[in-house]
This record gives sequence, structure tokens and C-alpha cells, in this order.
Amino acid sequence: MFSYIVAFLGLLVVFYNPIAEFLTPGVPQIRRIPRPRLNEDLLALETAGAINGTGLQCPPDAYSIHVYSRAPLVIYVENFLSADERSHLLEIRFDASPKETSRSEPIFEPSTVTHDDGPTTERAPTVRDSEVALIPRTDAVRCIEARSRALQGWPDEVWTERLRVQRYRPGGHYNHHFDWNPSRGGWGRVSSFMAWVGDGGGGLEGGGTEFPRLRLPVDPRWCAFVECPGPDPAADGSAGTQQQQTLGAKLGVVFKPVAGNAVYWENFRPDGTGRGYDESWHAGLPVVKGVKVGLNIWSWGKIE
Repeated sequence: MFSYIVAFLGLLVVFYNPIAEFLTPGVPQIRRIPRPRLNEDLLALETAGAINGTGLQCPPDAYSIHVYSRAPLVIYVENFLSADERSHLLEIRFDASPKETSRSEPIFEPSTVTHDDGPTTERAPTVRDSEVALIPRTDAVRCIEARSRALQGWPDEVWTERLRVQRYRPGGHYNHHFDWNPSRGGWGRVSSFMAWVGDGGGGLEGGGTEFPRLRLPVDPRWCAFVECPGPDPAADGSAGTQQQQTLGAKLGVVFKPVAGNAVYWENFRPDGTGRGYDESWHAGLPVVKGVKVGLNIWSWGKIE
């Protein structure tokens, strides 16, 4: 009897994928491959005891969160970056060791776009017009990395990509795009943060982050964080009722680039198919006045 059980289990291992495809026709199955080798040049890998342990002491978190959407999960985060962290990111030496102080101006490079059919990139200002800098992993930056992982619940088989700062001058923008590509072997960019570092001292106009496939919220209190049509409900109590009738009925939301705040979203559906959320289609709208500085935090890992 035991030999029959062993034989059955062996057949099940061999024929699992064909059986699953037969039982769930039309539902794509991920062709899973072993985890690729981790590249320390691209990923912000942690070391044991480095966070609030033997090597790094981070200040207490002071952010608050608001759940904007549950499918996909979209969370708005107030005070994700402290004033000291924002100053550090704006002043940090991007072109050398954090201990070197011979220069004060960070080195940025023109942003590029990546083609879906391969790893090649190109400069395409009509699609993406900004400058990007890869951030050295100072203690302050590592604390931001740790915060981003903690907010997500320290998921297994997920790593933070090296953080990048984006600078948008007047006219700078990034056309609508996905942060994810079709799943290759069950691995990909599972989540995204867009954090706002600088808004030109409050003089920034334009430059919001738009999700055209998400609906406007119903509650007018969201208008502190997203662009809302009609009058400001805070300025006129009667306007709030009128505005609420239009909120929730419109498709398309623009998150305001408020310095220190962030928006977080998940890119893939949790159904095991490796399909990305169409609602994660987003854009960095053109800057009209001032300079916007944003911080990209992407998480790469296993797609459930």
C-alpha cells in the first residue's frame, strides 16, 4: 500500500501543472522558476541585526495611514518622511561616499524608459522627462528602507530595490505606465511607493500622481490629499454636500505632491495568476511651476 502512495505522489508532482490548467481553463498559471540570484547593486539587502539592533538606530515612526482602495491595495501615508530625512535626501552626495563632502550638488542623470520586450532602455523625453539619482545607503536612507518594509509587514521573499530620487523641472513628467511587467517565473516588482521629498518650498504647481482607473473618493475629507472638483468643502460647509454628490462618481484620481507624504500601492493580484492590476496604471503629471523631487521605493519579490 505504501508503494502505491509513493507512486501516486510522484505522478502528482510530475503532472501538477497540466492538471491545474485542465481544471482551471482560461486562468493563466505562473511558470515558476527558482529565485534569481540577488544583485546587491540593485537591491537594498538587509543584514542580520542591522535595523534597530547592533548596527543601526532609527527614530520612531510618526506616520499615519489612510486606506484609499482595497483592490488594488492603495494606501495614503501622511508624514512618511520626516523633515530631517527630506533635508538629507536633498543634500546627500549622490556621486560619492556619504563621508565625502568635496561637492554639494548631487549628480543626476536623465531618466530612461525600459522596453517591455527586453532589458534595453532609452532616453525618451516625450514619455519621461526627469532626472534620476541612485541614492547611497546612508543610515538615514536605510531607516527609510526599513520603514517601507515594516509598513508592508516584512513580507517573506520580498526585497527593497535601491532607492532613487527623481527631479522634475517645469514641464517634467512621466506618461501613464505600469511599474510592473508581465510576471517572469513568478518574480517581479510587487509594490510601489511614491514619496514626495521636495515641493520647491511650497511653490510647486502641477506634478501630481494620477491614477486614471481609480475612482475619486466619496468622503470630501480626502480632498486634503487628492485633487477634487468644485469648491473647497472646508471653505463653505454647504459646498461639502454638493461636492460629495460628484465625488465617487468620477473615474480618475490625482494625488497631490505634498512634501513628506507618500502613496503606496500593490501591483499584482493575489490570485496566483501573476496578473497585474489595471488600476495601477499611473502617471507623473507635468510640473507647471517650481521643482518637484520624488522618491521611488519599489519592492521586488515573489508573486503569490
